[in-house]
Amino acid sequence: MPAVSHLVLRLITLQAGMDQPASDEDLMLRYRDGDVRAFEDLYVRHRGGVFRYVLRQVGLRSAAEEVFQEVWTNIISSRARYRVEARFATFLYRVAHNCVIDHFRRKPPLQLISVDDDAEEAMQVPGPWHEQPEHAVARRQTARQLLRALALLPEEQREVFLLREEGGLTLEEIADVTGAGRETVKSRLRYALVKLRQQLNESGMSHEADVA
Repeated sequence: MPAVSHLVLRLITLQAGMDQPASDEDLMLRYRDGDVRAFEDLYVRHRGGVFRYVLRQVGLRSAAEEVFQEVWTNIISSRARYRVEARFATFLYRVAHNCVIDHFRRKPPLQLISVDDDAEEAMQVPGPWHEQPEHAVARRQTARQLLRALALLPEEQREVFLLREEGGLTLEEIADVTGAGRETVKSRLRYALVKLRQQLNESGMSHEADVA
């Protein structure tokens, strides 16, 4: 009987493990080994954050779509060389960062998001701080102001803010992606938050982030 009980307990433990969603790193390793479904799961998890990061960096939606496709093309082409050296999100946003830089090398920078032409489409892609239903009305009322505030940030501050909010990266991971020191990243994020809060507080919407 004890042996049977131990077997049942082991099966329950294995089942519980199977019910847990696979990590990003596990999915990428599975994709590297030929599991196409694993890539689809990764894409679904990260497409929103990556697209918002790219869109708010390069400006026009048409350009963002081009860079967005380039990001995922690079992820696909690098799968055979993939090794777990950091979180997958760090790897992904490093690729996105490089694709944005390549875009600006090919084309001069544009004004960040035309609030007249692209704001409605941009507002339809909610950011992480907009996910709770009770914030839906406030989101619609303040999205244009948020986009304008982001557009006014210096490029370095805007990117740090987006990597933190859209990518969920730590200060150390942002430093890895951008090549800046941790304290520089922390300072840029603080300045960005101060400027954004000034704009958002005027509309009655506040946004907090831990930069410690």
